[in-house]
Amino acid sequence: MGIDSFCSLDGSDPFWDWNRTWQTHNPDLTPCFQNTVLVWIPCLLLWLFAPFYILYLKRNDRGYICMTHLNRAKTVSINKQDSGTIHGFFLLLATFLIQYERRKGVQSSGVMLNFWLIAIVCATVTFRSKILHALNEPASVNVFKYTTFYIYYTMLLISLILACLSDQPPLFSQNPCPELGASFLSRITFWWITGLMVTGYKRPLEEKDLWSLNTEDKSQRVVPQLVRRWDQECNKVKRSEVRSHFFFSSRQLKTGEPSLFCALCQTFGPYFLVSSLYKIIHDILMFVGPEILRLLIQFVNDSSAPTWHGYFYTTLLFVCTCVQTLILQKYFHVCFVTGMRLRTAIVGAVYRKALVITNAARRTSTVGEIVNLMSVDAQRFMDLITYINMIWSAPLQVILALYFLWQNLGPSVLAGVAVMVLMVPVNAVIAMKTKTYQVAQMKSKDNRIKLMNEVLNGIKVLKLYAWELAFKDKVSAIRESELRVLKKTAYLGAVSTFTWVALSTFAVYVLMDEHNILDAQKAFVSLALFNILRFPLNMLPMVISSMVQASVSMKRLRVFLSHEELDEDNVERPAITACDASLCLFRINVRIPEGALVAVVGHVGSGKSSLLSALLGEMQKQEGSVSIKGSVAYVPQQAWIQNTTLKDNILFGRDAKDSWYQKVVEACALLPDLEILPGGDLTEIGEKGVNLSGGQKQRVSVARAIYCNCAVYLLDDPLSAVDAHVGKHIFEKVIGPQGLLQGRTRVLVTHGLSFLPQADLILVMVDGEITEMGSYTELLGRQGAFAEFLHTYTNTEQEEVEESVGACSISVSCRQSQISLNAAGTGKTPEKTEPSDVAAAKKAKSTEAARLTEADKANTGRVKLSVFWEYTKAIGLPLSIFSFFLFFCHHLSSLGSNYWLSLWTDDPVINNTQPNREMRLGVYGALGLTQGIAVFCYSVAVSVGGILASRYLHQTMLYNVLRSPMSFFERTPSGNLVNRFAKETDTIDSVIPSIIKMFMGSMFNVLGSCAVILIATPLVAIIIPPLGLLYFFVQRFYVASSRQLKRLESVSRSPVYTHFNETLLGTSVIRAFGEQQRFIRESDGRVDHNQKAYFPSIVANRWLAVRLEFVGNCIVAFAALFAVMARDSLSPGIMGLSISYALQVTTSLNWLVRMSSELETNIVAVERVKEYGDTEKEAEWRLEHSTLPAGWPTTGHIEIRNFGLRYREDLELAISDISVNIEGGEKVGIVGRTGAGKSSLTLGFFRIIEAAQGEICVDAVNIAELGLHELRSRITIIPQDPVLFSGSLRMNLDPFDGYTDEEVWRALELAHLKNFVSGLPDKLNHECSEGGENLSLGQRQLVCLARALLRKTKILVLDEATAAVDLQTDNLIQSTIRTQFEDCTVLTIAHRLNTIMDYTRVLVLDKGQMAEFDSPSNLTAKKGIFYKMAKDSGLV
Repeated sequence: MGIDSFCSLDGSDPFWDWNRTWQTHNPDLTPCFQNTVLVWIPCLLLWLFAPFYILYLKRNDRGYICMTHLNRAKTVSINKQDSGTIHGFFLLLATFLIQYERRKGVQSSGVMLNFWLIAIVCATVTFRSKILHALNEPASVNVFKYTTFYIYYTMLLISLILACLSDQPPLFSQNPCPELGASFLSRITFWWITGLMVTGYKRPLEEKDLWSLNTEDKSQRVVPQLVRRWDQECNKVKRSEVRSHFFFSSRQLKTGEPSLFCALCQTFGPYFLVSSLYKIIHDILMFVGPEILRLLIQFVNDSSAPTWHGYFYTTLLFVCTCVQTLILQKYFHVCFVTGMRLRTAIVGAVYRKALVITNAARRTSTVGEIVNLMSVDAQRFMDLITYINMIWSAPLQVILALYFLWQNLGPSVLAGVAVMVLMVPVNAVIAMKTKTYQVAQMKSKDNRIKLMNEVLNGIKVLKLYAWELAFKDKVSAIRESELRVLKKTAYLGAVSTFTWVALSTFAVYVLMDEHNILDAQKAFVSLALFNILRFPLNMLPMVISSMVQASVSMKRLRVFLSHEELDEDNVERPAITACDASLCLFRINVRIPEGALVAVVGHVGSGKSSLLSALLGEMQKQEGSVSIKGSVAYVPQQAWIQNTTLKDNILFGRDAKDSWYQKVVEACALLPDLEILPGGDLTEIGEKGVNLSGGQKQRVSVARAIYCNCAVYLLDDPLSAVDAHVGKHIFEKVIGPQGLLQGRTRVLVTHGLSFLPQADLILVMVDGEITEMGSYTELLGRQGAFAEFLHTYTNTEQEEVEESVGACSISVSCRQSQISLNAAGTGKTPEKTEPSDVAAAKKAKSTEAARLTEADKANTGRVKLSVFWEYTKAIGLPLSIFSFFLFFCHHLSSLGSNYWLSLWTDDPVINNTQPNREMRLGVYGALGLTQGIAVFCYSVAVSVGGILASRYLHQTMLYNVLRSPMSFFERTPSGNLVNRFAKETDTIDSVIPSIIKMFMGSMFNVLGSCAVILIATPLVAIIIPPLGLLYFFVQRFYVASSRQLKRLESVSRSPVYTHFNETLLGTSVIRAFGEQQRFIRESDGRVDHNQKAYFPSIVANRWLAVRLEFVGNCIVAFAALFAVMARDSLSPGIMGLSISYALQVTTSLNWLVRMSSELETNIVAVERVKEYGDTEKEAEWRLEHSTLPAGWPTTGHIEIRNFGLRYREDLELAISDISVNIEGGEKVGIVGRTGAGKSSLTLGFFRIIEAAQGEICVDAVNIAELGLHELRSRITIIPQDPVLFSGSLRMNLDPFDGYTDEEVWRALELAHLKNFVSGLPDKLNHECSEGGENLSLGQRQLVCLARALLRKTKILVLDEATAAVDLQTDNLIQSTIRTQFEDCTVLTIAHRLNTIMDYTRVLVLDKGQMAEFDSPSNLTAKKGIFYKMAKDSGLV
């Protein structure tokens, strides 16, 4: 009684009175309760939260907000409020907080808004009470007190309204994202994105509509945090290793691995913990619904209860569901933002690591694997983050549900628990199996992407050799193993769908004791609880499999991030010396004076390139020291070209200095090329420089090095890929004693003997050792290995070779390159203009012409129905219809069983028993069993259908891509294609089938719920149509923006991978120039650009969910409201059924829209995969009715009649009017200056480009009438770029397994590779790494020769195949060709004229036309073009 006496001494004003508050038709609270509890609650809550809030504000300073009218109004409205002592403290604190928030840059405060809301709710009760009192007892009203209270109430209302408004942004904050400036209400309802959604609804969204990322989401903030934590983890492990070595040096100890999990937790844990708080509140609120349902059924059963109880419960239900909605969406928002940051961090960390790992480590992770780490594995983490809280939340929900069920049904709940417990080990076994399948699937996926990467990189070689089908079969074989694993996973997933918890519980309850009556309250409250229980139980297997996938990904990431890094101490930085550096090099001792020109010579594989790698610090140093003084520029043996403009390739991130740039371009002989290119130096160069010839690429690579103006130049045979006269020009103008680089230290690896006399120092390398060093004259005088090396070439030959040895082939696509660049329609290649005209010519070039690659385009508008139809056809129509039928059966039986339950609960009770319970239970059980079987069947049907569709779509895409002509690959960045084969295929494999399952489930749930509610309370029919319309409008409104955002995100994802691919190929160059930071910034920029589209899409999802759940909450509220209104005519069973279904409808509606938009956004993957079916294709590979004789061509007679070709319909002819007759067995050289059309002729001969006029006949057969494979497999080419694929050496020689081992060994012997291959441990099964990187360039060229020897066709085309080999190997190749192809027709594109001086005839091309055609001696005598070229090469 203490509290009552506190209220009033005589007890006339008690603290609480049930009769006054609850058991009355006009409820009210006692004055004492109003004056104490209702006044204290808001004050105490504010004082309780204030310390934490002030601490939070102190840590999160967003800048300073100037005093505004809004701020003044907020302060004034507080100070005008009536205040007792407690109230006075409360208002003082509120004033302080408002000003403190302003100083810390808070534009809208959630804390203050909530307190004003609580205060106004509390005051409203008193407000109503005072009005009732004034109406009932007007005589006892204290006017002054009442007036002050009404003023106080008005001020509270004003404060609440002002708290809803947002202040101006803080000073010094630059963030166009509207989230930070939004008011608290706008933030919790996600109203702030509405502007973007409206724009998206009116027209398709574009890139310019997106906001920039919040600072805390950007790469520059997120990635360094993770990298720092990861480094700490690695250091911890290193320290423990040192300690364990110290204590246990005698025993071998297993050292720990650094934990990536800990690093991720430390980086993202604190922010993510907020979501756990939201989740706890939401989980507790979930159980309010069933409790209110219990009270409502009780209310219907109790006819004496006051009507306002029903309305009170309905209002309470509505408020609780709305609060639940807002909290759940806030939870999801935090999860998704964490996931986004996690992906950014992982991509950034992988990129940074890729720039520093050693070459040995780099070989263990292929390009495909590393790209998968960025795409698939990072995505796995993002997916998991949303559900990871279920690990503790699901058990919490289960425990709470079981507690309430126990209250309801007693011990019979244990039957349901037993069913669940039995399912746990089954699910655990399934999860373990799924994990092993997951690992296998990821391995297959890696291999497939790796192989696809190689196929796309080497597509030209595949086409020239007609090997597409062999590689198509290889990719398909990997794909089949991947799909087998997917199928097993699907079967396992279907097994884990069985649950009969409700059935077993009700059965045990009614059978335990015949006096146990299943009434509406027990049945439907239990059902509502079982529905809640179903969610965590269904989610747990999904979360576990998601965790399994993430753990696999985590391990892969950890392994990659733990790879050994290049030691920065490998090279010290004071003059260039190398003392005792033992690598695969031995006993290297050399000191190079500053400013010297040093030449490094030696046979193929003698370690010349390794020496440069050692100087760059790219190799593991075993002992000794390497030191370099000054900055370093490096030109690799194979030029690395970026997919950007030619000018940017040369500037390489340095500032543009025009005069120096002009000098460099001139010295590198690039001026003539700039005239030919359609956009001059602003022409975009395709990936890996596809639209430049070999020589042009190498010259750009040299120009890049010179432009950087460094102290030390390491040049790895840069002159091997250019014509003799160009090589001479570059040496004189750039490298030689009078060149641009005079006075710099230059280390030149070369096969060009003519340059050696001008070198200050020559290093001769044999088997990784420097056997001799000295000047040219010293070494000649010593009569050692060097002198011998020179004397193998007789003086006359040496003379020829000296001039021409620097020369090497210009790529097969030499002429093609210039004109396919012309592709944008600049017309014919310009004639040679004088350098003075270059500037004018350059300005005239159109910028459009300079574009080559096509960016991934985003489609706009709705996904066409035809895409869904394509997918249905890919599954198969019968299977699709059958799956739909099974869905229907499952939901019909589910509805039937619940309706049956409602009839059962309405059965009359006779002598405390229900008479028909066995029959009721039997039918209920049968319906439950039907449900289970239908679920299992449709789960299997949909998964199998998905796999069938996936197989069909992937096969079709693979075939279509391989059938595309070369021009398609030049235009399409490989990143786009890899994206289709990696990300989009992964979506079709695993995402679309599960989305279809959930979509169908949600759709039937919604329809079923609406049907039940309509049957129970027909009045709802008034409400459902307008709510349905609202729902439909909101959904369409949302999908317009969501779909486009998904497309923009998908399109901006490709450049991330393209740039990454490019970086991986050029790591050594990037490191040599010290440009790592610039590339990291570029990569971060691309990732941020991608996330810029992703962030609005996740907010749009939340926006939608809040609005849809509101529609659902309205349905719940109206179902309850109409049930209360019609309580006299409703049976408790039907009411229970109606409201328990209504409680589910919110979740189902939410899922339905999420799944329909997910389906629409993910089905885009099918659209993008089908895209390549409509592109242009090559001619047929094989003709059905081929009349070609088996041994064709038998003599090798070639007749070219009036032949011409163009690169595109709207362009001039690239070569024209060429008529030549070549007898079988003739050896014909094809020569001409750069761009004369030599390569175009070969491309026409292999029909890489089709003829525009005339024809080519081989042995009297017009090649245009043959299938492409019939043609290409019967003539052989040794291409300029020696391309190898990862796989065994034997596969690289004979992918179709058409030859015996003896034949292969014979070919290797003739190609001078037998000794090398015999020395390998696996001999013919030696694994070539990606791109054949574990063989030297020369060895790769010899493998290409072995391919030709194996095929041994009557016609051989040589695209100057001796580029990267030393003179001795060159001689071996030439002699092999002369002896082995003696009776064959040989066509050689030659830059080294000495190789063709003994040929039968020489064809000289000039400006795309035939200039001369005769024997070399006759042409020399004529003193025409050929004579001039021979003179340049020092041959006459």
